[in-house]
Amino acid sequence: MPSDAQPDTAAPRIRWWSTSPAPRLARGILLAALSCYLGITAINIISVRPTTPAMATGLVTLAAVFVLQLVHCRPGAARAPLWSRAATLGVQCLLTFLPLAYFGIMWGAMAGFLGGSLLLLLPPRVGWPLYGLTGLSLLIPGLLQKMSVIDLLYMCQTTLLTGLVTYGLTRLTALVEEVYAARAEIARMAANSERLRLARDLHDLLGYSLSVIVLKSELLQRLIRVQHELADQEVEEVLTISRQALADVRRVAHGYRDMSLTSEMSLARSVLDAAEVETELVLDPAVEEIDTRSRTVLATVLREGVTNLLRHSKATRCGITVVIDQDTARLTLLNDGVVVDYHDPSPDSGNGLANLRQRLAEVGGRLITEGDNEATKDSAGWFRLVAEVPVAANAPQEAAASNEAREKLPELG
Repeated sequence: MPSDAQPDTAAPRIRWWSTSPAPRLARGILLAALSCYLGITAINIISVRPTTPAMATGLVTLAAVFVLQLVHCRPGAARAPLWSRAATLGVQCLLTFLPLAYFGIMWGAMAGFLGGSLLLLLPPRVGWPLYGLTGLSLLIPGLLQKMSVIDLLYMCQTTLLTGLVTYGLTRLTALVEEVYAARAEIARMAANSERLRLARDLHDLLGYSLSVIVLKSELLQRLIRVQHELADQEVEEVLTISRQALADVRRVAHGYRDMSLTSEMSLARSVLDAAEVETELVLDPAVEEIDTRSRTVLATVLREGVTNLLRHSKATRCGITVVIDQDTARLTLLNDGVVVDYHDPSPDSGNGLANLRQRLAEVGGRLITEGDNEATKDSAGWFRLVAEVPVAANAPQEAAASNEAREKLPELG
């Protein structure tokens, strides 16, 4: 139910009787409940044995109230113009309270219909107080008939319950219809999410492998004529990396993304050595205690970090450290050779750091990047990348801030 009286013309129009199974079932249950209340009131009218004209008038009025209730329970009724809602509610009030003066408590269920309509068509700040007053209004005919206190409470309670059932079933039916109508949008969003996952995984996994292949191929150009043995070794490594890239593609296609942090550290050393970057590695022996998802994310961060180092810097020294500090695993990659005004000449420079931040957030981790203030256009500075993830799968969503990530950048000895 909307919180204001303004019609929502942008909302989708839903037919009263849907052809889809779930909305049709929900609408059928609502009609069955309304029909049962209508039948109970009709039986009550007949049981008092009124005159034939009075009985006919009562049944016709009952049918009119039922039609009005169907109008108020139709999809989109709360978005109708204010004057239209006020007119139909006014007519229902008359058809509720005028017969109540003649039939008494036998007409009480129709007051419940009115209470449900007030909740459906009016803003909450107006509808709920009027709903309560509608239930209390039945105290008047009850007192005139000198009913006991228990009977009075029972009559008010059943009237309010009828209103709640009418309101609740109508709202639930509308929610079923909205959810069913949104299936196509949900399917589209799921497909887009899977496309984004695939694109992100391909960027993170293949970007690294292809960058290394390019680097080693350039090295082969220099070695092929002068150092045949070393060139043969580099060719073997290119083949190994190519096979790994193919395995990565297959892993992405099947949704399996478990990666070995130890293997990635070894591969990083090999790649950096080939690029003539002095490398220092520190790997905590307890790295196997890290949760599989967290370990895979750290391995992905390492890949992207080394890829960025090779593509966006002129590094000569690099330090890679993986340590476990209580419930947090921390990967730190520190390198020199940062060029302030560097721009990737390729048309697609990628968005690796954004992907990494998203991956880390999914496992409750975070990414910190820092560069010193001494880098200028004429000199290269230092850059630090820190990734923190929870060791256990049930670790808190926000990794604790580490003092090491706030320290000034040290020099590698």
